[in-house]
Amino acid sequence: MSSETATRSAREATREVDVAIVGYGPVGATAANLLGAEGLSVVVIEREPSIYSRARAISTDEEVMRAWQRTGLADALEADMLPEKPIDFVDSDGRSFLNFTPRPRGNGHPPQLFIYQPAVEETLRGGVKRYQNVEVWLGQECFRIVQGPESVELLVADLDGGALRRLRARYVIAADGGSSPTRAQLGVGFEGRTYEDRWLVIDTEVRREWPEHDRLRFHCDPERPAVDCPTPLGHHRWEFPVLPGEDEAELATDASVWSLLAGHGITEEHVRLLRAVVYSHHVRFATRWRSGRVFLAGDAAHVMPPWIGEGMASGVRDAANLCWKLAAVLRGELPETALESYETERQPHVREMTSWAVRAGMLITQRRAALASVRNHVFRAAMRLPGLGSWLREGSWFPDPHYREGLLAQDAHPAVGWLPPQPWVLDAEGRRARLDDALGRGWVLLRPPSENTRRDESAWLDTGARPVALLPAGSEPRPGAVVDIDNQLVTWMHERCAASLVLRPDGYVHSAASAGRSLPAPPWARRAA
Repeated sequence: MSSETATRSAREATREVDVAIVGYGPVGATAANLLGAEGLSVVVIEREPSIYSRARAISTDEEVMRAWQRTGLADALEADMLPEKPIDFVDSDGRSFLNFTPRPRGNGHPPQLFIYQPAVEETLRGGVKRYQNVEVWLGQECFRIVQGPESVELLVADLDGGALRRLRARYVIAADGGSSPTRAQLGVGFEGRTYEDRWLVIDTEVRREWPEHDRLRFHCDPERPAVDCPTPLGHHRWEFPVLPGEDEAELATDASVWSLLAGHGITEEHVRLLRAVVYSHHVRFATRWRSGRVFLAGDAAHVMPPWIGEGMASGVRDAANLCWKLAAVLRGELPETALESYETERQPHVREMTSWAVRAGMLITQRRAALASVRNHVFRAAMRLPGLGSWLREGSWFPDPHYREGLLAQDAHPAVGWLPPQPWVLDAEGRRARLDDALGRGWVLLRPPSENTRRDESAWLDTGARPVALLPAGSEPRPGAVVDIDNQLVTWMHERCAASLVLRPDGYVHSAASAGRSLPAPPWARRAA
C-alpha cells in the first residue's frame, strides 16, 4: 500500500465533526438538540444501549423549561410533567411547619414541575432525531482522549462487539456523570465531600391515590426523616435514610420497603413497587470546567444534594450557556476567548444553588429532637409574619438567574447579566407567541418603537444583531416588532431604567442603555450570520 493510500485510509477511518458529546443523559441530549439546531456536525457517545430506567431527577423549574423551549420541545416535555404542586415540611406528627408554592418568575412556564426522568429523556432523544447532522452512538465508550492544537481525537469502543472507532472533534462536551471517565482522563480534580448518610430511594407506581399523594412532603422526623414526592405518569417516589447499623441490602428488600411505607400509611393497595436503590449525597466541584478543547457539563462538573431539585436543572443550564458559544466560535462569529466565559458565568450560580440545597438538607434531616422542636416553632412563627411569611410561602429565597461576570458589557447598567421575563407577545402577523419564539435565534437588539436607527444601534446591527421594536400593550402589530400583551417586559425594563437591550442567543442581557444614552459598542468583531 502506498503512503498516499494509507493516509487516505486513515482519514476515511476517522470521523470528523464539530462537537463530540460524551454522555446522553438529559444534559447531553439537551446539548445535542441545541447544537443540532445550530447546524453543527455532532456525534453523541453513550455507553448504555438504552435509556436508564430509574427515575433520578424528580423536578425542574421554569427557567430550565425556557432553555428547553429553545430546543422546540418544551410543550412536549411539559405534557408529561406535573406543574405547581404544593411543597410541605411536616413534623414527626405530620403537622406542617413550613409550606410554599414557588411564585412565577415570568419565564412563561410553571415555576415548578415534577418530572419522570425516563420520559424526559425519551422526548429529548426523540428531538435529536430531527437532525441529520447529529449521530448517536449507543453502546459505545470513549476510553481515550488525545488533545491537539486544533482538535481532539477520541478512541471509541463498541461495548457489544469490541470494534474501535476513531473520532476527531473540534470541541468535546463531557456530560458523562459524576463519576465522569472523561474528567478522570483529563486529570481534573473533583473536590468536595460525600455525606455519610446514605439514602434509600423507592420508586413506585400508584394504584390508588391517598389524601396527600399530590404534594411533595418532607417528613422532618428526627428519628427517621423521609421524603415523598409525586411524579408524573402515575408514579410516586419515597426516600428514607439508612440509619446507623442498618444493612443496606436488607433495607432495599421488599419486606423492609413495605415496612417503611407502612409507617406512612402506604400499603400494596396504594402502590406497586418498581425498584429500590441506595445512593449517597455529594457536594463536589471539578477544579476546572475546561481542559483545552474539552468542557465538563452537568454532574461531570458539579454535583449537589437533591433537596431543592436543581442537580439536573443546573446541567441543563450548563448546556444552554455553552452550546450557543461553541456554535458562534466555530462559525467565526465570536473569538475563541468567548468560551472562557462558560465557567465564569455558570460556576457562581451552581455554587449558590448548592449552598441552598445543603441548607435545605440540614433543615430536613435535623436529628436532634430539641433542635427539631425549635425549628418547628420558629418556622411556624415566621410563616405568620407578613413580609417574611410571604417570602417563605412564595419561594422567594430561590436564586434568580444572573451573571455578574462573563461575556457581558463591562458597564454597571442594572439590566446587564439578567435573564429578562418572557411575556406572551403578538408577533408581526398578530399571532400570540412566547417572546423567545417570536424573537427567534441569534442576537437581538430590543429597542423602543422608533423609525430612526441611532449610531450606537448601527454598530450592533453591523455585527448581525437583529433589530426588534418592543411595543406596549394595545399597540397594533407591525413588521419588525413585538407587542408586549401584558406590559410584563416593558415594566421590567422600566424598573431597570433600560430603553434598549442587546440580548444574547441564550436570552441574557449583554448590553443595555437608558433613555437618551448610547449602547456600549460591541467588544469584538462578529460576522453577520
